[in-house]
Amino acid sequence: MSRIVCITGATSGIGRACAERYAQAGDDLIITGRRAERLQQLKQQLQDQHGVRVHALHLDVRDRASVENAFQALPAEWQAVDVLINNAGLALGLQPLHEGNPDDWDVMVDTNIKGLLYVTRALAPGMIGRRRGHVVNIGSTAAKDTYPNGNVYCATKRAVEALSEAMRIDFLPYGIKVTAVHPGAVETEFSIVRFKGDTHRAAQVYQGFQPLTPADVAEVIFYCTSLPPHVCINDLVLTPTAQANAHFIHKQSE
Repeated sequence: MSRIVCITGATSGIGRACAERYAQAGDDLIITGRRAERLQQLKQQLQDQHGVRVHALHLDVRDRASVENAFQALPAEWQAVDVLINNAGLALGLQPLHEGNPDDWDVMVDTNIKGLLYVTRALAPGMIGRRRGHVVNIGSTAAKDTYPNGNVYCATKRAVEALSEAMRIDFLPYGIKVTAVHPGAVETEFSIVRFKGDTHRAAQVYQGFQPLTPADVAEVIFYCTSLPPHVCINDLVLTPTAQANAHFIHKQSE
């Protein structure tokens, strides 16, 4: 039996890989993203390649009214969401706190924390009413280890970890699963966004070792959400073999 899976930030990276993995399994998808053209292209691709139903929501998770309106307006056949993957998130800048850009801080806090809250608040009541569902929050090894110049990004991912723990407690009486997945180095657009389009600097992040791919992370998320009803993975950290934690990556010299 197919599920309805909602994925935020689905137009690239881990979110897109999740959409492809769940579509491959025959699940129907609600995908959200800020880039309308990419969103529609992904919708068409998933429908054509896998024959699943896809409902696209063009929105920015930072916009509370937009999130509320979009999910309140879901057609009846899309309202029983089984799995929510709160994937939308980003890092901006890599400076010590006293040199940081407050505009970057606002974007990270509004996306990584408040956006996650807005979407969860929109969908959790339905899960609770049906007494089934699974919320997956994408954190980071930055939630576990604060690294130099990571300050606000690390703080937002630590908040994702804390909110995941809180959700487990609040949703416990209703049989709702909550899983926090904390990836290490994954080669996506993450570093390009962090360094504001500096592709050379971004590429250097992944040189000298084999990073995770978005598909690697998607496979782990799919596994977590495919276990028997009585089994829940609460908190999971995955890294490349060459990475010990947020601080230490063993890179081979050229």
